[in-house]
Amino acid sequence: MVTENDSRTTDETETESTSNRQRAIDAYSSARNRTVDTLGEAPLIALAGGLAAGALIAALLPATEAERRALGPTARRAKDSARAAFAAAKDTGTQRLDELGLNREKGEETIRGLLGGLGDAARASADAAMGAVRNQG
Repeated sequence: MVTENDSRTTDETETESTSNRQRAIDAYSSARNRTVDTLGEAPLIALAGGLAAGALIAALLPATEAERRALGPTARRAKDSARAAFAAAKDTGTQRLDELGLNREKGEETIRGLLGGLGDAARASADAAMGAVRNQG
């Protein structure tokens, strides 16, 4: 037997269900519109994002035996070239900095001097502030 209270509860449930469904539809539509707007305004960013996502997925997947056979020598050469380029850049940069007199020891000395100067400035400022307060009193 269906009572009036049961009927009201059913109506309220249907209204709530419809409201939830409509909110989900609106949220989907809003997200879709924002995505389309973003892609329209910045297609290169979308392309870069897609490439980055693809590279990430490819990096996470294990290489197959066929890929290792086909790409192994090329990958080895690329790694060797990258290591050689890094070493050359590091050596050249270090040599040039040494020629300019900029090395680790000189850098540490400069930083120590700077920190010492900052400490002296802070002490002088504090002393001046204390002197001003004493003179006011």
